[in-house]
Amino acid sequence: MRKLLNPITDWVSTKRGMWITILVWLIVMIGLSAGPRLNDYKVTNFQSLPNEAQSIIAENKMEQLFPNDQGTPGILVFHNPSGEVNQDEVKQILESIRNANISGVNTIVDIAALPPQAIAGFVSEDLSTMIVPMNLEAGLGNSDYADINDEASKIGNETAKNMSTDFYITGPAGIAGDTVKLFEQADVVLLLATIVIILILLIVIYRSPLLAFIPLLATIIVYQVANQSIALMGSFGLEINNSTTSIMSILLFAAVIDYSLFVFSRYREELNKYESKYTAMKYAMRATGEPVFFAGGTVLAAMLILFFTDFRDYQNFAPVFGMAIFVIILASITLVPALFALFGRKAFWPRVPKFGHDKEVKHGIWGAIAKFVVNKPMLCGSVVAVFMFITALNVFNLTYEFDTVKKFPKDLPSRVGYEIVESKYNKGELAPSSILVESNPAITDEQIEQIVMKLESYDEINSVRLSGITEDTKAVKLSAALTMNPYSTEAIDFMEQLQTQSDSLLNELSITGDLYYGGVTAKLVDERSVNNRDIVTVVILETVLILVLLIAMTRSIKMAMYMIATILISYVSALGLGIFLVDVLFGYDAISTRVPVYAFIFLVALGIDYNIIMVSRFLEERKTLNVKDALEVAIRNTGGVISSAGVILAATFAALTTMPIADLFVFGFIVAVGILIDTFLVRGLLLPSLILFFEKKKDRTVTQG
Repeated sequence: MRKLLNPITDWVSTKRGMWITILVWLIVMIGLSAGPRLNDYKVTNFQSLPNEAQSIIAENKMEQLFPNDQGTPGILVFHNPSGEVNQDEVKQILESIRNANISGVNTIVDIAALPPQAIAGFVSEDLSTMIVPMNLEAGLGNSDYADINDEASKIGNETAKNMSTDFYITGPAGIAGDTVKLFEQADVVLLLATIVIILILLIVIYRSPLLAFIPLLATIIVYQVANQSIALMGSFGLEINNSTTSIMSILLFAAVIDYSLFVFSRYREELNKYESKYTAMKYAMRATGEPVFFAGGTVLAAMLILFFTDFRDYQNFAPVFGMAIFVIILASITLVPALFALFGRKAFWPRVPKFGHDKEVKHGIWGAIAKFVVNKPMLCGSVVAVFMFITALNVFNLTYEFDTVKKFPKDLPSRVGYEIVESKYNKGELAPSSILVESNPAITDEQIEQIVMKLESYDEINSVRLSGITEDTKAVKLSAALTMNPYSTEAIDFMEQLQTQSDSLLNELSITGDLYYGGVTAKLVDERSVNNRDIVTVVILETVLILVLLIAMTRSIKMAMYMIATILISYVSALGLGIFLVDVLFGYDAISTRVPVYAFIFLVALGIDYNIIMVSRFLEERKTLNVKDALEVAIRNTGGVISSAGVILAATFAALTTMPIADLFVFGFIVAVGILIDTFLVRGLLLPSLILFFEKKKDRTVTQG
């Protein structure tokens, strides 16, 4: 690998190569910026489940058989917090919305045309609330839902301004629309928070304004090139999910800053040895180019593993993150060294490294830690191992949350309306399940009645109503409201059980055909099972792939085993400690099914980077020193930069806690915790202890021989 990288980094480190490199990156950035915009290709109605999922098959069947009945439902909520809801006020609000002829609204139930007995079915038992179903046109995206919600909410709330009635829009359409707005607002806050956090930490840690400015300048250039490259992929048909791009921006900032720190840390050492800033960069990159390239390569490999998953959210990460990491790797061996070479010693002002002045950079606390670790490896390794084992045990308390709305801010209109409906009505009305009965001989009225009676005999089903029947009566569509929250684990368990009983249920009713289950709960059944399979796939494939890459880099199976073993136990420890802390500190007693997978990808891929940097320095020093001395030099020389990079990386992911979406909040927090564990405990104490314990024997044998 050095034969491939050294000519590139040597040329970049020359005066001519430096200028050409910077100019090429600027030209590429400006050229790509004239192309398509990333926001134009973000898919807001992203289908997470694979086409083979049972709920998606059911959805497609229903759309085929009942094409005019597949619009997204919404719930208009009218609530008087201090008494009975005024039905005349409700009718006025509804009339103003209906008269606006909002594009995309298919139907809103006209309660003014209903008899009093029918209207009573829409009013809560305590008479404080009234819900009115709304159905949007089929084929709309979440951004359309957002526009419809905004317009309907504006009209409805203006009408209700001087009334006693509060108005909200919830249900699948209301929730989808609010999700889009949350991401649009939060992405800007996230980007600004990330930049501010990185800038402050770089200045505080390195006390040099240019050392903060140069990595950020590189990041901005890389960010624009990566964004526009992904936009080009979008123009060729790639679906781009909102949450994918949010996490991608964090990964990009974190990785570029990390690799910049590794480069300039070694550059500072070399500036003491060489008078020419270009020569110093040449040797700095000869030392760090390969480790940084391999570090980026492991992250890239981890992202590409996601192509082998079934959950389409994960699949969507692979090309987006893969492109981002590819650009980052190129920048790390070209743009980053070129920018540091451009500024030279001035980059370190006011503490400018002088040629021949210091033979070695002072290492502060890491010099003492390095000495302690190599002298007391058993103590260090044992304490860390016990801590990680105890925290890892909490993984057995992991529970999943499937209720999307509970992850939103409490004042979000769709959540407020959702919780009113949940408290005042049967919870199953929040998102009824669709059941399709398809039979070869026509289904009789008697059989339909028997199906309804059979389904309603389940304690978990509150009511079943006929919602559609084909002209040849060979297909019947039913709407079933559960007695429990349709997003709850109990509802998912029941739906899964019901699906397994389909054949026996049809036999009991003497129907020859098939049963299909659609709606929110059926999709959550598929999401849970697909996600469980994907976790196993990702863990096995990523572990094997990274292990192979580490063997290729270290040329040692044992060293690669130490590295991958410590990073895996670090992940389990971080997950266990993370779910404990988010519960105690923030009240999240359950997390999204996506969090463990995302956390694994990032903690293993990024965490292994630090092991690579430290082990690379150890192998370099091992050529001339014994194991103990080589390890001490490696720990003290990489300790400062890795701990700084770890703090900045953790803080960067912690920026996700500014997001008002619980999935990203919890993910960011757990990854931040994991990075700190890896930075200070695994890389600084556990891995060196393992290396010293197992390699010292070999070292003694070689010495004696």
